Amino acid sequence: MPQTTRAILIERHGPPEVLVEREIPLRNPGPEDVHLRVRAAGVNFADLLMRAGLYDTVPPRPYSAGFEVAGEVVRVGARAEQEGWKVGDRAVALLRHGGYARDVVLTTRQAFRYPESLTPVQAAAVPVVFLTAWVALFEAARVRVGETALILGAGGGVGTAAVQLAVKHGLKVIGTAGSQRKRDFVTRELGAAACFDSLGDWKTEVRRSAGGHGIDVALDSVGGRATGSCRQLLAPLGRLVFYGLSEALPGARRNWPRAALAFLRTSWIHPRSLIEPNLGVFGIHLLHLKEREAILRPAAEEIYRSIAKGELRPIVDRTFPLTRDGAVAAHRYLHGRKNLGKVVLEAAD
Repeated sequence: MPQTTRAILIERHGPPEVLVEREIPLRNPGPEDVHLRVRAAGVNFADLLMRAGLYDTVPPRPYSAGFEVAGEVVRVGARAEQEGWKVGDRAVALLRHGGYARDVVLTTRQAFRYPESLTPVQAAAVPVVFLTAWVALFEAARVRVGETALILGAGGGVGTAAVQLAVKHGLKVIGTAGSQRKRDFVTRELGAAACFDSLGDWKTEVRRSAGGHGIDVALDSVGGRATGSCRQLLAPLGRLVFYGLSEALPGARRNWPRAALAFLRTSWIHPRSLIEPNLGVFGIHLLHLKEREAILRPAAEEIYRSIAKGELRPIVDRTFPLTRDGAVAAHRYLHGRKNLGKVVLEAAD
């Protein structure tokens, strides 16, 4: 008998209120699959871009947003069982979409076990932000001990993860954030050397803080004019890692002129312009690594080991119910740039 599950769907583009909750079919697990009962689902800024119609790689509507979930295994495919998966296992999973649901079926390649010391909410707050930060710092930028890293949006989900990873690995970290509360947290709690107002003249402040050397790596999730500023701050052999364009969605509704302006303001970089200043530019998308996806498993295992030891920690700002109303409220909260760290949807049972 076919099974179903409750999911929060994007049926049309618009403000958060366009989200709907529906009963949808749930496929039976194949040999390499596990069926995960979702206890918590991470909310990311990309979810907001999806809902607004500003995200490139999405399936046909209706579909559910959500890149990461945590829960427990309730059904196991034959080959997955041979790999050691069993009913009752706690797991987190990375998805291309579909996480805003009470159940998901996925391959074991997408699933990771997490420490028993973590709650499902804490576990769901880890995969996207910490793995994005890991790939940006260690795979793309290839950072080294003693280098200086600039992290835009240091008080957000990826930002708080990147600051922790960079500090742990011996980098001097300079951040930007939009409120004094966030800036104080980034320096006092996470160990950044400095954190400046993202709405002010942070470029001048960062240059002064970095001294004559400049920035070795800049993590840019903002786009627009911020990208040009990052590039100008880079030292010789500096690397710019671009992984977002939050400037394109400043409010809860899609605004095509504002989105177009953000795209136009973002630096277009010709390879020849990188030669004399000795610069490198990377763009990363965690869920489009294709044949390089194998790097994620050892990275995730190392991250969760460090969390279990207390060397890293998931920063959860708020939870909302894993319901349509909860998702609407969570999206509203993220649009307001109020979050310090992650926002997570939590199932009632």
